[in-house]
Amino acid sequence: MGRLINKIKLFPNNNEKSKEIEELLKTRLELANFEVVEDSRYDLALAIGGDGSFLRMVKNNVFDSETYYVGVNAGTLGFLQEISIDDIDVFIERLNNNDFTVQTIGVQETKITTKDGNISRFFSLNEIVVRDKNLKTTKLNIEIDNELLEKYIGDGVLISTSIGSTAYNLSFGGSIVYDDLHTLQITPIAPLNTKSYRDILNSIIIPENRTITIKPTIDGTDNLLVIVDGENNIYNEVEEITTIVRNKKIKCIRMSNFSYARKINEKFLSEK
Repeated sequence: MGRLINKIKLFPNNNEKSKEIEELLKTRLELANFEVVEDSRYDLALAIGGDGSFLRMVKNNVFDSETYYVGVNAGTLGFLQEISIDDIDVFIERLNNNDFTVQTIGVQETKITTKDGNISRFFSLNEIVVRDKNLKTTKLNIEIDNELLEKYIGDGVLISTSIGSTAYNLSFGGSIVYDDLHTLQITPIAPLNTKSYRDILNSIIIPENRTITIKPTIDGTDNLLVIVDGENNIYNEVEEITTIVRNKKIKCIRMSNFSYARKINEKFLSEK
């Protein structure tokens, strides 16, 4: 069997360190007879930088399910980035020998419907966050497959994918989920819990193919801030927001010695 990967496009971060690594990678890849391209037809998209560069790369590719994705960590945490700078030569050798595995990652699909009938659709890799437009108290009805889960009141809700569970979700006390599970996780942001208001205080993990629906309550605002993988969007007179992990997947390259448990330890617990 021939090589699975032949054409590669590099997506560096816009800083000096990433540019240096880009030149190094280009030289090493071409010496191994890979074709580094600038056009829109390639087998592998390779991000150079931190997690933000990986997210931008996938978005730039419109979450294409046929492209392979991987990243070289030139940032700080780099949880989404599979390859360290010191392992570039080993990575290229393994790429040349098809010595890697392919992990499918579930992509979040969201639809926002406003009262005038306008519909916005988008994909996200990490999460969406729903808050009041002016960052006041947010009142929402949250449903799972059209069944009421709770009448939420607080600062907002975050709905993350499995791969996004280690990102913003973790800051609000959400659970870490193995990224080969295609789940969504509802994590409350400063929920109220008084005699008058009762909210679920912990995150809830929802399996794939279950639809989460968010509807502004009658006594709350319907002008909402929706943050999609870190990008702010304002929607006025929102009727409902639906989000799901269903059919859309992307293919991420993992080295044959990849261990999710080890990655959690290295990124969050190791002193190095």
